[in-house]
Formats: sequence, structure tokens, C-alpha cells
Amino acid sequence: MSKNEKQKKIKKGSITMKILMLTWEYPPRVVGGIARVVYDLSRTLLKDGHDVTVITYRDGDAPYFEDDKGVKVYRVDNYMINPNNFIDWVMQMNFNMLAKANEIIAEQGNFDVIHAHDWLVAYSAKTLKNSYNIPIVSTIHATEAGRNSGIHDEQQRYINDTEWMLTYESAEVIVNSNYMKNELQRLFGLPYEKINVVPNGVNLSLFNGVERDYNFRRRFAMDNEKIILFMGRLVYEKGVQHLISAMPKILAGYHDTKLVICGKGGMLDELKQQVEAMGISNKVYFAGYLGGKDVQKMYKVADISVFPSTYEPFGIVALEAMLSETPIVVSDIGGLNEIVEHRNNGMKAYCGNPNSIADSILELLYDHKLCAEITKKAKNKVRNQYSWSKIAQDTHFTYQKAICQSVAEKQKRELEQERARKTKKAKNTEGEITNLLSFKKRQAYA
Repeated sequence: MSKNEKQKKIKKGSITMKILMLTWEYPPRVVGGIARVVYDLSRTLLKDGHDVTVITYRDGDAPYFEDDKGVKVYRVDNYMINPNNFIDWVMQMNFNMLAKANEIIAEQGNFDVIHAHDWLVAYSAKTLKNSYNIPIVSTIHATEAGRNSGIHDEQQRYINDTEWMLTYESAEVIVNSNYMKNELQRLFGLPYEKINVVPNGVNLSLFNGVERDYNFRRRFAMDNEKIILFMGRLVYEKGVQHLISAMPKILAGYHDTKLVICGKGGMLDELKQQVEAMGISNKVYFAGYLGGKDVQKMYKVADISVFPSTYEPFGIVALEAMLSETPIVVSDIGGLNEIVEHRNNGMKAYCGNPNSIADSILELLYDHKLCAEITKKAKNKVRNQYSWSKIAQDTHFTYQKAICQSVAEKQKRELEQERARKTKKAKNTEGEITNLLSFKKRQAYA
């Protein structure tokens, strides 16, 4: 079978597609959750027989081109000139993404669909759509209004407007929770049927062969101490400040506990000052950013994982903790609220309420039977509902909807143009007949 024949083979009842992913982060560049989503989604779509190309930003000494086990990854630099601000930096990156996409299309032919991840790639996606007539499917991973509890300055307004533009230009929009579907409908007035809820997933083999490493654990806590783990970016919306505020009540109820905070972010110094001011420095450990296998090891040695977000569209870290068989405590907000059922597959706490966070943690610390039941049900839920194979199929279905819509719109435009041409021709013919009759009438009376 030739390469072209392979590309056209029928897989799961549909013809394989050429997919272009646009994202500002892709491993080894990991800023937030987008990198992991694009990485896992791309590899799963590839396994399903699709041709996947990723264009992303080049960080450090990452290669400009990489064949990542079949996924073609192209990385672009930013300009040599320094941008005035973050918005200009994003715009410059988009120009280079656009140039690279033009180069790829010239060499390898057109794509069937563009999958744009968040507002940071909106400009290149829109230009490619208009230049090559390729439909856009966009995933909105979070909104500027959600992250900041509203729009408060001109930069935030610009980002908010760019998010609206991307959703407007997209044939279909993907969000990862019903919470986000409602948020997009409220913010941008999108039709409900245009917004597709496709949750994020987790690699089900992530913890295969990973056992509890006691030597690794001793780097963070003593053997008698229970580890309460926070894993995520150190920014306001992740709510780690509320977890720190809950520590005095937790320590009063269960002295042998240690809070381990893993991650980096703009709030690091502020959080350290908070811990110092509260006098609990010996009970809080800032582990910094963990990479590679250390993440899996950390989940395995933790006794409870806590995700006290004040804004969370989905929360992949919660799925990872559930898969690792660590009991979790989450805020009753956003996507986390949809994933976790209280006292069934996890514990919930009132959003932004340290007292409530402490109560849920203490209940788990004292009730070993509850922990065992929760972890078992949590792992089963992840395996049944959040596998990438199911998510890739749902995403592919959304691509099909976008392509069909694009074809239908093209046919509609062609019909309207043909109708307009016929109407114009009929008017011209009518005009000619009128002029001829008028001429004959004048001649008759001449």
C-alpha cells in the first residue's frame, strides 16, 4: 500500500485527516496544562490514523523540527528585536507561525482542519483560515475574564476581545467542562450548539511501575508526617494561599502533617512570606518545579492531594492524583466540581474557605476506610471516562462537524453567487428587451 493510499484509508468509519495544531506550548516547553493536552491528543489522533502537524514556540535549545514518534513538530523563534510588551511578543510569534505554516503547505499540501489552542494563536489561525479556506476548531482552555474575576484593564480587554474573535472565526469550539460551556455562552454569546464539551484526559499508563519511594519521600517529610500535597502553578487562581491559611487548623487537629508545595509562579515570594508570618515554616516545604518521573513519585508518596482553586476550567492534576490512588480535596467550583462527587471519589471544600479545606483534609486523615473507598472509585472513574482514546474520537467528531459546516457554507455561497449571477443576467436581458421595445416604438412614430 502506497503512502497516499494509507492516508486515504478508512479508519473507524471515516477518512483520515491532515490536522494542524497551533499552540504556544508543547513539550519540553510546559507553561500550563495546554502542553500536555496537545501532546497526548496529537499522539492519540496519530494512532487513529490521522496526519498530525504541530507548530509551536521554540524554547531553549529544543530542535526546530522534531519527528515526535510520528507527530511532526515545527518550532519557531520570536523576532531578534525585543517586543514592547507581552501582546507584541504574542503577535510576533504568530507572524512566525504563519510563515512556517505557509512553508509547510507549499511543500506538503493543504490541511483539512486547524486546531487552535487558546487566544495566543488566534491571529495565525484566522489568517490561515482566510488564505487557504481551512476550517478552525478552537479549544478555549480558560478565559481572561475567568482568570481575573472580570476584565479590569486594557490588556485584559484586548485578550478578552481576541478570545471572542477566535470563537467567532471558529466553525466549532471545544471546552473541557459544562462550567466552561456556560462561561463562553455568557461572555461571548456563542450559540450553545457551537460549543462542544470534550474533557481533558490523562495517560492511563502514567503510574505503571511507579511504587512508593521512601528515600524520595524523606527529602520532603519525616516518616511520621503525613504529606499534604499541592501540585500546580503558584498563581492566585490556584488557591494555594487558602491551603496555607488552613494549615493552623489542620495542625491543631493532626500535628504530624507536612504541606509540600510543588510548582513555580509569580506568587512564590508572597506565599513564603505568608508562611513565615504565620510561624509554620517548619511545616511547609516549597519543593519547586518537579519534572519527569519526580511528578509521579511525588503523587505516590503523598497522603492527600489538595487543589483549592478559585478558578479551574478543568484540572488535569486532579485526574493524575486520582489515577495515582491518592485521595483528593478540591474546591466546589468549575471543572473540579464536575469531576468530584463529595465523599464518593473525593472530597470537596467551599471555594476560598480555609476552614472548609481543613475540615475535608482532617476527615481523610482520620478515616482510613473512607480514603480506601474514595481512591478505588476515583481510579475507576478516570479509567472509564478520561482515556485519551475516547477524547480523541470526540475531538475527531468535532473536526468532522467543522469540515461539513465549511463545505456547506461554501456550497451556500456558490449557490448565492449563481443566483445573483442569474438575477443580474435576467435584469440585463429585461433591460435589453425594454430598450429594444422603446427603440422600436420611437422608430414607429418617427
